[in-house]
Amino acid sequence: MRYGIVGTGYWGKNHVRVATELRDAGVVDEVVICDVDGQRAADLASTYDVAYTTRHDRLDADAASVATPSPTHEDIATDLLRSGTDLLVEKPLALSADAAWNIVETAREEGRSLGVGHIFRYHPGLGELKRLIDAGELGEIEYLHTARFSLRVPRDTAGVLYSLAVHDVDAYDYLLEERPSRVHCTMHSTHRDDIDETTTLTLDYGDRTGVIHSSWQIPVFGKRRDLAVVGTDGAAYLDYLADTEVEVYDASIVTDDSGDLRKRDEGKTVREAEDTEPLKREVREFVAAAKAGRDPPASGRVGARTVELLERAAAAAAAGRILDIRGRSRPAERANTD
Repeated sequence: MRYGIVGTGYWGKNHVRVATELRDAGVVDEVVICDVDGQRAADLASTYDVAYTTRHDRLDADAASVATPSPTHEDIATDLLRSGTDLLVEKPLALSADAAWNIVETAREEGRSLGVGHIFRYHPGLGELKRLIDAGELGEIEYLHTARFSLRVPRDTAGVLYSLAVHDVDAYDYLLEERPSRVHCTMHSTHRDDIDETTTLTLDYGDRTGVIHSSWQIPVFGKRRDLAVVGTDGAAYLDYLADTEVEVYDASIVTDDSGDLRKRDEGKTVREAEDTEPLKREVREFVAAAKAGRDPPASGRVGARTVELLERAAAAAAAGRILDIRGRSRPAERANTD
């Protein structure tokens, strides 16, 4: 397999590193990179001993990662899919639901494998947390809360809803295996017009609630990336920056024999997950899926449904009200859900 990487900027260069490591391990045969910045492409090609081009229509790859700016995803992805290339497109799949579904439909028409870079599905700690939930160790899940905070200059292509909250929307989908029925969202922009720097998203799953706080304007925590999940029998806490550790709290509110409520707190334990690099797992699993002629677990349909929800969240923020989001996918896609 000849593997390509389109876009070699901040995150794309990590795709280049991982692809060459997989080449050296015999997982792929060759690597080729593409970037409109010819000097950057040439420098990386020299560093990793790979071929390069400055035009994606000259990539000539069997499968590829697309790590270009989000507004370019639709055009580049549909071009490459039509040329016969299986694709792993970085998140978000696109910046509109129509564009995202167009990529999915193009992949289907061309019979190509399509994955989306929801990398946290491959995070060791989140995988361990899912095992806890699936085993029923926390009881019935009632509440999820995520915080992603830092202080940085806002991007000029997409705000925190599409850049940060996208991870958590998909993580909740992954953990709960359930789509929310309603969404409420607030968005704040100060420094760039139409680029949200702080977003709060509330997802209603009937008896469960998920709250996502994302901001590039909060300096007080340093860089914070964490998730708390509360169930009827206990709770769990994951610091994404710790990678492999999940704190499990054997604590809940219970009713004693006299019918009174009391706090039950048996302390916490720390679960350790296997230390693996999420990006390498993601690309390796995509390569395996492409070779087998199937989609990876984080398929294009997963990516499109996530973009669809983000689009509805932005609409809820603009309208200043809670929006019902049931049944938003295109009919053909609802018949082919993952």
